[in-house]
Formats: sequence, C-alpha cells, structure tokens
Amino acid sequence: MGLVVISNRVPLPTGDDSAGGLTVALQDALSERGGVWFGWDGNYPTRRASAPAVLRDGNIEFATLPLDEQDLERYYRGFANSVLWPLFHEHLDAIDHQEQYPVGYASVNEYFARGAEPLIEPGDVVWVHDYHLIPLGAELRRLGVPARMGFFLHTPFPPFDLFRALPDHGKLLETFFAYDLVGFQTAIDARHFAEALRRGLGAVVNEANGTAELAGRRVRFGAFPIGIDVEGTARVARQNREMPAGRRLVSTLRGRRLIMGADRLDYTKGLVKRLQAFGRFLERYESEVEDELIYVQIAAPSREEVDRYQALARQLELEAGRINALNNSIHWAPLRIMTRSVPRETLLGYFSLARVGLVTPLRDGMNLVAKEYLAAQTPEDPGVLVLSSLAGAAEELANAAIIVNPYDTEGVAEGLREALAMPLGERRRRWEIGMESLRANTAVLWRDRFLAALVGRPPIVERAPTLPRPPQRRRARRVAEPTRTAEPPGGTTSAA
Repeated sequence: MGLVVISNRVPLPTGDDSAGGLTVALQDALSERGGVWFGWDGNYPTRRASAPAVLRDGNIEFATLPLDEQDLERYYRGFANSVLWPLFHEHLDAIDHQEQYPVGYASVNEYFARGAEPLIEPGDVVWVHDYHLIPLGAELRRLGVPARMGFFLHTPFPPFDLFRALPDHGKLLETFFAYDLVGFQTAIDARHFAEALRRGLGAVVNEANGTAELAGRRVRFGAFPIGIDVEGTARVARQNREMPAGRRLVSTLRGRRLIMGADRLDYTKGLVKRLQAFGRFLERYESEVEDELIYVQIAAPSREEVDRYQALARQLELEAGRINALNNSIHWAPLRIMTRSVPRETLLGYFSLARVGLVTPLRDGMNLVAKEYLAAQTPEDPGVLVLSSLAGAAEELANAAIIVNPYDTEGVAEGLREALAMPLGERRRRWEIGMESLRANTAVLWRDRFLAALVGRPPIVERAPTLPRPPQRRRARRVAEPTRTAEPPGGTTSAA
C-alpha cells in the first residue's frame, strides 16, 4: 500500500536537515511505504505543463507541476489567499472575492487532479492537505480514482454563520463528501464543520461517531491535532544556542531577559495588537522592568505585493517606533523588530534563550511556534509561554502556558508580567506539563493516527463515480531536476 501526499507546495529534497517536524513526518511515512509527494513546484512560467516532473529520492517520488501567471493570480493569490484564508481565520473584512477567483480555483484543482491521477496505483492511499485543494478529491473521483482518500485542514474551520459569507458555499461543502476522512486541528473546528454540513447542506450528521451522510454519500470527520518532533526540536535548539548567532544574541542582551515572538507578517497573527499590549505593559510596570528586558519580534515578510500586507508592515513599524520613542534611554531600547526570515535552526536557538515566548495570534489552526518554543527550553531554567486562547495549541497547552485573549491589551500586559515574575519552581512545573503533552502528540503520532483512521475501515465505494475507470497505466516517469526558485510572490501559507 503506497501513500500519495498532495499539497499546494512540495518540499523538494535539498539535503538540509533543518526541515520542520511536519515535513519530516510525512517524508518518513512516504519513505517507509513508498510513495509520491505531489503539488506545485513554486514556478510560474507562461504556460502549464502537460505532465508532472518527477524527482526520485530514495523511496519517494516528488512530482511537481508549475502554475502559470493566471493561476497564480486567481487560484493562489486570489481564491485561496484572498478568500478562503481570511474566511477560515474569521476576518471577513479582509475577503476580496472577485468573479474570476473561484473559476481559477476550480481550474487548478482540476489541473492537479489530471496530473496526479496517473501516479495513483491500485491500493494506494491518498492524503490531500489544506484549503488550497479542498475540491481535489472530487476531481479525482470524477477521473475514476477509487482509492481511500483523506483530507486534512491545517487552518481553523469557521462557524457556519461566518462560512456562509462565501458565495456558493454549499458547492464547496459538497466536495468534502469525496473523501473518506476529513481531519481538523481541534474539536471546535470539527464541530463547526458538522454544523456547516447540517445547516448548509441538510446532511445527516452524527457528531458522536464523527459521520455525515448526504444523498447516499458518507464522510467521517474528527480532530487530529498536529504535533512536532519534540526531541529533534530540543536537540537543534541546544546546538544553536552555542552557534555564532546564539552567542551574538547573548552578547546583545547583556544579561537582560528576552521576550521572543516569531511570526509571518500576516493580519491573523495580531502583531500590532501584540506590540500595543507590550507598550501597555511598559506603561504599567516601567519601574519594575526598566533596562531589564528586551522584546525581539521577528515578522517574516509575506505577500509583499499585496496592499493590505504593505499597510500592515508600515503600521507595525510605526507602532514599534512609538513604543521605543516613549520608553528608550541612551543605553536601552525595549523593542526590536526583525522584518526578515530567520532560519529555523537559528530561531530555535533564540527560543531557548527567551524567558518568555509571546504567541498571540488573533486566530490560528494550531500554531507550532508555541510548541517549538516549549520544546526548545532548557529543563533547568525554562521560560514561560504566553499563548492566545484563539490558537489551536491552547486546547493542549492550557495548563502549561499563560492563556490570554489577544484582543485584550490589558490582559496580555498582565500575562507578560505574570510570566516574567514567575518563580523557577512554577516555571519548571508548567514546562514539564507542557512537555508531557507534546510527547503524547508528536508529528509522527499525528500522522499515524490520521492514517490509521483513514485505512481502518473500507472506503465508501458507493461514492465512486459510475463512469468506467480509464485503463490502468503505469506511473508516468518523466524524471527531471525541477528548477529550485525563490519563494513566489506572496510566500507560502501554513499551519504555524
């Protein structure tokens, strides 16, 4: 039984051992079973390809297709990231729905299905990932693919009263019935999905056993929270706190305590509100902390060609300048903003040095940064995680972190004070609770639980199309070294 993973982007093998736990977990599964990782290669030439380029690495085939400029504009920047991304993160004001966007989204999903179908062999299991490719399963069924198929949504799933703001939302909901199993980050997301199927389609939903039926078709659903490679993260963090970047940070701190935040520059991350909360913290407790701490916020560039993101970058810079102007001295500036990407291994070294990890998104499916911060801490003197109640990770880490409402600047300020004042014994206790939770749900366990649930029951054969299946072909093998490009305009989107 082979595994076919399909995602918007394919992490091509580079020989770099710093990949995140999610990528490693999926690649390990593909390597063990044999299989294919299929998706976009990150290129956007003037025309689509007639067949995927395939790069073999050990027991894995990395099969990729390019998108053309119209695909990039309508599918990627358009429907996926200007409609579904804000909708699923409950930011209706950020939705930019244009008539051509859903057409482009459907077209790319059909294009990907045609490219992937020849690679799926009898007995394979297909695992589709994230909001870019929700209709892909339905397109594969139309091509006659009878394989067991699962889908995992890395973002939140919104309440139905928000979801129905999407034009033709019922049409998108119906495509979920092409899958045997649909997975979500949290139980809340699964409940929202059940509500959408019930109210949006009139489906018969049994939340107790996680099933829904509609017109003879049946889908199972449930929560499968993503984890990290706990021990690998801890090891990389230990190594990198002693590397040049870590030593430079220690030298810069000059004994001050470090508050650390690391995010993509995105409106869902609540960065401006986070800075405002830090400013409020300084106003209230300046006499307690003056010259004793530094807050470093990494805001990695994202979708720089989009006006809303350009405005967010300017707003962040203005707020940072305001805070430093009000609170700095000749030898101290309390806030530093880094508007560039930092390698993951360097970031983990930074996390290991931080007394406080500040993770306050306005909404997040999971947020693996919160988990990586905890895993990066030194057991003898761990820091404290201040975590948004609206991140999926809060369900698992409620007893390990200080949970705050990211919209409440006073509450976040008080959470910072509590974290900085927390005695060593309490810090160790919370960290141990957090590590116990992380070890009980690693990236590998997440992967294995989802796949076990997917293959644990026979596929629902009645949902396969009645059209005859095309003659079975051998897998297409057009081995080519894909061009490795820089991140396309707009960057990537993810589960962190």
